[in-house]
Amino acid sequence: MYQLTINDLTIAQFLAQYWQKKPLLIKGGFSNFVDPIEPEELAGLAMEEAIESRLITNHNDDWQAYHGPFEDFSLLTDTNSTLLVQAVDHWHPDASQLIEPFRFIPNWRIDDLMISYSTPNGGVGPHLDQYDVFIIQGQGKRHWRVGMPNPSLKQFAQNKSLLQVEQFEALIDAVLEPGDILYIPPGCPHEGYAVENSINYSVGFRAPDQKDLISSFADYLIDNELGNTRYSDPLLIEPESIGLISDDEIDTVQKLMTELLKDRSKFKHWFGTMISQPKHDMDLAPLEEPLDCEALFEYLESAELVLRAGGVRSVYQIQPEQILLSVNGETYHLPLSSLAGVQLLTDTNSFTVAQIKNELNCVELMKTFTKLISEGTYYLQEGDEFE
Repeated sequence: MYQLTINDLTIAQFLAQYWQKKPLLIKGGFSNFVDPIEPEELAGLAMEEAIESRLITNHNDDWQAYHGPFEDFSLLTDTNSTLLVQAVDHWHPDASQLIEPFRFIPNWRIDDLMISYSTPNGGVGPHLDQYDVFIIQGQGKRHWRVGMPNPSLKQFAQNKSLLQVEQFEALIDAVLEPGDILYIPPGCPHEGYAVENSINYSVGFRAPDQKDLISSFADYLIDNELGNTRYSDPLLIEPESIGLISDDEIDTVQKLMTELLKDRSKFKHWFGTMISQPKHDMDLAPLEEPLDCEALFEYLESAELVLRAGGVRSVYQIQPEQILLSVNGETYHLPLSSLAGVQLLTDTNSFTVAQIKNELNCVELMKTFTKLISEGTYYLQEGDEFE
């Protein structure tokens, strides 16, 4: 397991002084760092249809981007090239452990682990991201420049899939070595180029914007046949101008829409369902024969540990009379008495069979856990490797 040290800061100090405020270079954030994946393994993932990957080259200032899956890596030349693979935590259990030290940020905010392999001078150019990211240096070295947000910086497209930003003043200008970490808040321009063959690990965070949220909420209303109250105006009086939409009418329409958002129960159900949906495919292994509750305890006898599959998104919310547990885009209604069991499913990526057995006296939680085990979102393993 990787142990994170944020210079001489506590987590509380980091959050107060740097989170979404300014970038930070964390020297030796992971001491004695060992890469969880080899370049050849990363290339193997980039050949898979279900895994999103890109290859970017910048020979003689000619930036080109290619999308996987790749049949060969002739484009990954000895210099000026970068292979990027998205959501590696969904497919590689060892690499997924790199996310765990950053879970002082709430689960719903964590997105995925992207891994890049670059040859000397390889990179993606100066650019902006609209989300927080921790970039961990693995093998090799990489030269990074990071600036503060500057609304006057112009962005431009090198090609259809590569958006860059003009040159910027750097607050951080450093060469990262294995175990060093960069924290970059949203909107901070940054660029990194490999000094030698190197691997970088990027832990990214979700930051949905207003249009994404409204669009998703509208889909939720449609899917659940909600929001059917129509506009009405029983107190209508003859208008002076039939072409005018009055402020009173606008107020009525706005109230009609905001009343849906004010329904706290529906809103929380939608948000948990939406935010727990994974963006990428996962390497799940459903049971050949789904379990029923009667067979669950016998099945649990076969192992000592329960693990959450890589990339599974598991969060919960508390309502006055129930708990909403959302796992991979499906929300379950559980009694408040199941809180300890729900926290096992959401707050850790592994727990012992004995721990979950103690919580399965709640019938609703037992039914939910049986379904999750059958789907492969949680699975059993012997030993204590991930404790």
